[in-house]
Amino acid sequence: MKLNTGIKMLLVSSYPSRECGLATFSNDIVEAVINVFGDTLPIEVCALENEGQHFDYSEEVKYTLSTSNVDNYRLVAEKINARNDIGLVCIQHEFGLFSGEYGDHILSFILALNKPIVTVFHTVLPYPDEKRKKVVHAIGDLSDRIVVLTKNSQNILICDYDIIPSKTVVIPHGNHTVLWEQKEKLKEKFNFSDRIVMSTFGLISQNKGIETVLYALPEIVSCYPEVVYLVIGKTHPEILRREGEKYRDSLIEIVKRQNLENNVIFVNEYLDLKELLDYLTLSEIYLFSSKDPNQAVSGTFAYAMSCGCAVISTPIPHAKEALHHENGILLNGFDQSNEFQDAIFRLIKDSETRIAMGKNAFATSSATSWKNIAIQYRLLFDQLTNREDDLKFIFPPIKLDHIEKLTTDYGILQFSKFSQPDPDSGYTLDDNARALINMVLYNKVYPNENCLELANTYLNFVEGIQKEDGWFNNYKDFEGRLTPQNGEVNLEDANGRALWSLGTVIAHRDTLPLEMICRAVQCWDKAIQRIDNIKSPRAIAYAIKGLYHYYLTYKNENSKLQIEKLADELLHHYDIHSEENWCWYEDYMTYANNVLPEAMMYSYLITGNSKYKKIALITFDFLLSHYFMKGQLKVISNRGWFKKENERFFYGEQPIEVATTIIALDLFYEITQNKKYKDQLQLAFVWFLGNNHLKQIMYNPENGASYDGLEDTHVNINQGAESTLCFFKARLIMEKYSEYNLMNNFPILKEELSRF
Repeated sequence: MKLNTGIKMLLVSSYPSRECGLATFSNDIVEAVINVFGDTLPIEVCALENEGQHFDYSEEVKYTLSTSNVDNYRLVAEKINARNDIGLVCIQHEFGLFSGEYGDHILSFILALNKPIVTVFHTVLPYPDEKRKKVVHAIGDLSDRIVVLTKNSQNILICDYDIIPSKTVVIPHGNHTVLWEQKEKLKEKFNFSDRIVMSTFGLISQNKGIETVLYALPEIVSCYPEVVYLVIGKTHPEILRREGEKYRDSLIEIVKRQNLENNVIFVNEYLDLKELLDYLTLSEIYLFSSKDPNQAVSGTFAYAMSCGCAVISTPIPHAKEALHHENGILLNGFDQSNEFQDAIFRLIKDSETRIAMGKNAFATSSATSWKNIAIQYRLLFDQLTNREDDLKFIFPPIKLDHIEKLTTDYGILQFSKFSQPDPDSGYTLDDNARALINMVLYNKVYPNENCLELANTYLNFVEGIQKEDGWFNNYKDFEGRLTPQNGEVNLEDANGRALWSLGTVIAHRDTLPLEMICRAVQCWDKAIQRIDNIKSPRAIAYAIKGLYHYYLTYKNENSKLQIEKLADELLHHYDIHSEENWCWYEDYMTYANNVLPEAMMYSYLITGNSKYKKIALITFDFLLSHYFMKGQLKVISNRGWFKKENERFFYGEQPIEVATTIIALDLFYEITQNKKYKDQLQLAFVWFLGNNHLKQIMYNPENGASYDGLEDTHVNINQGAESTLCFFKARLIMEKYSEYNLMNNFPILKEELSRF
């Protein structure tokens, strides 16, 4: 499929292989936009270089700008102006990047450009002198938007530099996604299992204030000799050029004088991203000791929080906004070794608080993952370029990682704390039936032995929880024992799902081992004897789906009659509860609503009864009318069901409802070939990719899991079996729509542009 490459964004910044924080930041933005939008938002780079510098760059760097050459600013701007395909220029601004007084030579570049301009201020200093104020105000006046990384910086721009508030946008510093459970594994890998690891990272300069921490350590290590402090990073290239290793040598001397050689390790490298994230992830405490009270933002600080470190920080503006008593410790001042000492002692003594702070930092950082930041930059790009065509999303890869991690030799565990499986949650038939269906379908598309092994595990669970009379229990603990829940809750839905899963296995006899088919049939034959026990609408619907798949293999009249009987029962529910403005089977909508019209359509496919198809279409369209609003999917909230006579609740959306919508839309499009179902199907899927009210991705790109819920202000980043299996199934369905490998139609974002 030929991609629509469209107009481009040009990023003006220092860029790797130049070693500086801003180069890393810009590279992260470029990679994030590519990962989310593919070639539908191409990015090129104009790399900034100082006099005498030249670096080897990757292919996205199309221009270099020598910042010490005044004429070069205008010449590069003219080259950019000659390009019709560049729609927006995004300038990453630090005062030290550009020559002239307060870097005012950048103004000649901005004045020469005839493209929309976004300037990203990484440093915003309060109480400016008149010259600095004029330079910043001029940049603000000539830019179409000013992006800052904190609310504090936004307030300073407005109050101290007289920047028009409507021109300013806060887009936080991004961070990378890591897996929580890697912390202990990485400590083992790096031989720190018996140590309490603290760290600091970044390009080293005197402004880092590392000596403040070193002076705090002697008393700490005398009480806790297992403490190790990692100072990660090379000396800043500009400092190295001017002063050599003077500052690092002074730190090494402090370590020697205080006999800290066994407790302080200098990692004198500019690490690649993976190794850097490994070091941060294995760290329990991150020490941020900057001496600069006006340091607006710190990428090192953001990365440490996203890696689950409890952070102790001096009170820079970024820390003041991000840190609170639940995720770290904000110090009162700068250069205060005693404050660091007290804070470190507190977190070492109280491991429970230390771990809780790290978990809270980890959880809140999900909102600012680089993929979510890419969506924010895309919104800005869309507004300023007046794009008529909607950008498209690329599919995330299908990953079995989290499903495999949740699966034991016994079955798939129910819940996960973040991405770490929770054995205490035990197992359910519900989840193992879903997992069985997923593996059968996945194996049909991508046959492999590992998938069959997983399917066999889940089938074992289904068999093992079936009673002699054919009925199924639902809940078992980690030891495989039945729990009291089986006698406390209605198990009809679980039994319906079991029939659905068994029917799915039986229907795939051409792609599964005969032994699995025989076991599924034996289990089915026992269960089908109890089908009259199923009375609830959703359980009926699941049973119909199972019978449909079974009938594809064994076309016996009895199965057809059972489908008719169950479908008529659903019709009976519809006749009782439906009204002119309420075309539904119940007086309320709860969870997995789509399965009801879906079952009616399956009933039509087997029986040919047109009434089933008619009611399927009426009820499905009625449901969809309440799900798709202003170009966005908004499913029924788990905070309260949508009752016929009551006002509907919003927020509290869960992946199961989104996935079942996609499953049903897939069927209805296949049967009717009505394009609206195809359009709604792909619109539903981009809920996972960021088309939701928070504009945040709902999946974990590291392990292929889905997050558990979309709340009003945050994403619940636990990754349980139900959510992950539902996302997996939805993603697998989207493989069928090859022309949608890049997702389009993201109209809700156009409405969101107004907030910029």
